[in-house]
Amino acid sequence: MVRESNRKHAHTLSQTSALKPVWTKSTSISRCLSTKNCCTRFGEMHISDLRGIRGPMLIFLYLPYLRAATPALYILWIAMAQVAGQEDREKTTALKDLLSRIDLDELMKKDEPPLTFPKTLEEFEYAFNEYGQLRHVKTGEPFVFNAREDLHRWNQKRYEALGEIITQYVYDLLEKKYNMTKETLPVDATGDEPTSFIYLSPDALSNPSKLLVLIQGSGVVRAGQWARRLIINQDLDSGTQIPFITKAMEEGYGVMVLNPNENYLEVKKPAKSTPLPSPTEPSDEPAEKRERKDDKEGKKKREFYEKYRNPQKEAETERIPIRENGSFEEHVLYVWDHFVTKASAKNVFIMAHSYGGLSFVELMNQREMQVKNRVCAVALTDSAHSIWLQETSKSMQDWMQQHCCNWVSSQEPLDTQLDHMLPDCPRVSAGTERHELTSWMSFLSIFRFFREVLETKEGEEAEGTSSTVTTRSSSLKNKHQDL
Repeated sequence: MVRESNRKHAHTLSQTSALKPVWTKSTSISRCLSTKNCCTRFGEMHISDLRGIRGPMLIFLYLPYLRAATPALYILWIAMAQVAGQEDREKTTALKDLLSRIDLDELMKKDEPPLTFPKTLEEFEYAFNEYGQLRHVKTGEPFVFNAREDLHRWNQKRYEALGEIITQYVYDLLEKKYNMTKETLPVDATGDEPTSFIYLSPDALSNPSKLLVLIQGSGVVRAGQWARRLIINQDLDSGTQIPFITKAMEEGYGVMVLNPNENYLEVKKPAKSTPLPSPTEPSDEPAEKRERKDDKEGKKKREFYEKYRNPQKEAETERIPIRENGSFEEHVLYVWDHFVTKASAKNVFIMAHSYGGLSFVELMNQREMQVKNRVCAVALTDSAHSIWLQETSKSMQDWMQQHCCNWVSSQEPLDTQLDHMLPDCPRVSAGTERHELTSWMSFLSIFRFFREVLETKEGEEAEGTSSTVTTRSSSLKNKHQDL
């Protein structure tokens, strides 16, 4: 049996080795492959009969055929690759188009709760305790930002809603507890134009001695605030200007609270109307066809966005600037021209935080001589000003060295003198590395600085008066002796 099997195997190999492909010029590989029964035969053996042969032997048998068919195979493979590549490109393009239409942020908004929040602290179930700390009325816990996990947008909107309530809470404190009045800007505003406002103490314009002007930094904070985050997460003293107002009134200052971030009115943007085709511009296609096409495209868009829409999309708004108060710097300049210069105070003191310091330097650029004549001292906290970028004059820099002090964020102890390369106001440590805390941490040092500068000024004025009187007396005595 074994010998018989070996003889059959040897006979098959000898028969296979004698096979020669039948190939003519008219034979086409595409024709062969496209027909159900292959037309190419090796001797008496059809290609379909070679299915049982595997490995190198199959390659050996096909070799003559492959050599003859190589150019045609290359052409076929290239054509197939091009078709496959084109299909892949079309799929990739379609996928990119789909992804460009889908806003992942919008998808995440689909399942968020409604963006409706309480309008008062009581409805929020929060209140300020005796230490000025915001606490939950039931649990006594501080405010929790992440009220709902994985819903950052909703949490942020909730935080902003609480911030608006706190802004009004601070306004109420200024008006009711400190008897400050709200002055509308511009002063000649008409009934229908956007307006802003500042707060004045009862004696802000009439105090003959001292006036304190408070300028906050940029951002969402409004009149009477330094940092919203500190009000919510820490306390009213650190986040508002209330301690400065209280201390100033105790020491006989009139107080003026600026509101430089309230410089526009935000209104709902009107809906865009679809413009009608101009009668002078003829269309390239019939009106009925164009309408059907527009309806079809509109329906497709509606169906697509219905699936991935934002169910509580916010209304689009636009900002209308307030006349002569359309920016931070414009506001400070306007208040100077229409209020500070009209105040009776002999000595004006300015306390400015962060961007407020930049606005003060810009004010000096615009009103240098007025500032030098009226301002006694300037306290800055982590000021954002730059004497180079703002192109201050040499005389301004010299004046700032004598009348300004900048408390900056630093790990050094409070009031530690710090080296600085710029020839402007001296820099000292605010006793904290947190930018938003610099005003509160340097609170007492600022008023001490004001007192020292005022005492020095009054002493110099007294010496000057005494010297003038002595000189006049000597002159009269000499004249009398001459007579």
